[in-house]
Amino acid sequence: MKSIKYTMLAAAALSSLMITTSCSEDEDFGSTAITVDKVFLQDAASTATVHNREVDFARLGQTIRIQGKGFNGLRHIYVNGYDTYFNNALMTDNNVWVTLTNKIPVVDASEDVRNTIQFVKDGTSYTYNFTIRASSPSIESISCTLPKAGETVVVNGANLHETTSVTLPSGTVITDITSDEDGEWFSFVMPEGETQSGSITSVGANGTAKSPAYFNENTCYIIDYDGLGTQGFWSWSETGSMCNDEDLVTDPLNSGRGNVAMLVPQRLIDNGGIAAGKTRATEWWTAGNDNDADDWTWMMTEGTGLFESTTPLSEIALQFDIYCPTEWTGTGQLQISAQNNVSFNGYGSDESKSSSTQTYVWVPWIVDGEVVPFKTDGWQTVTIPLSKFSKYTNEIEDDLEPTFEEIVTDRNSASYKNFGFGFVNSDITVDGVEYPSSVFTNKVYIDNLRLVPCTAITVSDFPEE
Repeated sequence: MKSIKYTMLAAAALSSLMITTSCSEDEDFGSTAITVDKVFLQDAASTATVHNREVDFARLGQTIRIQGKGFNGLRHIYVNGYDTYFNNALMTDNNVWVTLTNKIPVVDASEDVRNTIQFVKDGTSYTYNFTIRASSPSIESISCTLPKAGETVVVNGANLHETTSVTLPSGTVITDITSDEDGEWFSFVMPEGETQSGSITSVGANGTAKSPAYFNENTCYIIDYDGLGTQGFWSWSETGSMCNDEDLVTDPLNSGRGNVAMLVPQRLIDNGGIAAGKTRATEWWTAGNDNDADDWTWMMTEGTGLFESTTPLSEIALQFDIYCPTEWTGTGQLQISAQNNVSFNGYGSDESKSSSTQTYVWVPWIVDGEVVPFKTDGWQTVTIPLSKFSKYTNEIEDDLEPTFEEIVTDRNSASYKNFGFGFVNSDITVDGVEYPSSVFTNKVYIDNLRLVPCTAITVSDFPEE
């Protein structure tokens, strides 16, 4: 369908742009000089006012109209050295239409032909300098969104080739960047004194990319174990699942993060770890009903202004930082609940799929159906959209759009509005594959539970629109 649109568009343009050329039948088109005046983007998906826009670059997958003179007799058009198809039937002496297929090399093109279009006839050729880019770059995740000065930040995404600069929310521009040859990531070292929150913006060979506005965002803390948010606990015992402030430890990396929680407290590790098949193995909670901070109304416009009551839950995420110095694989899950009165039965349990509870179960060592040991070299950020919590996932499947006001109301109307997380070590089955549990003794540290905006941002090639 898309190719038909382009063909119809080009044909329409041809009828209005064709220039009549008077020549004898035996004129030698092959020796006539070629010139290029302008290049136009033929974007059938755009509005009528911009579908024939003059451009100085184009991306793979787009169709361009090249305007000039002397195209009659063309044999080949090489884009970045690749012999690219063009339709003789749509060509005139002054216009030729070319679709930039994904077979055209971009960063892999030889330097002598990169960002060039070469026109070849029997008796002459002409090379025109024109920038060719891959699909628009995108930022999909950031390794740590609350980095300390001196820590390395890895930004993951697509088409991030040859990233040359990163602009932080404060406007600070970083140019000392390590960039992946395949465009899947780049990294930089966090400078001193950066506290402003928002998006980071990168510039590379394929253009500009922008992250969601969650970098350095720490306005809406649920709990950070250093004074923001209040820990709740009851029925604590030396061998029990409930965790209290005695189970907190100082950041093992001495990075300045203060107190942090251990997913499995040291007292349980010292007692032999978490046995195979154990469900409610550990649990960390906020104070709940007795704590004003657990009424998330303050996070809406009336409070900080970070979220609107109508903001879809797909645009808000829970973030927390995790440090896992040894491989976590083969057993164990992290269960998170937006309110109390749940059983902590883990992945695949009724509560993890329930339309009446707000539960999410994270199994970090299973990625795309494969076992991939989970380990971090330092503190790493995990981002989970609130729309992934069980009740709201069910609503979205029923074509509803849960909002932030809904989760606030659900928590405030619950018998126990504590927010909590804990460890479950049950057997699980994922996509028909069984994973029997085993004893778990890993040290896993968690800190800075917070809500952040997570709306993906697309940077237009034509921001003036």
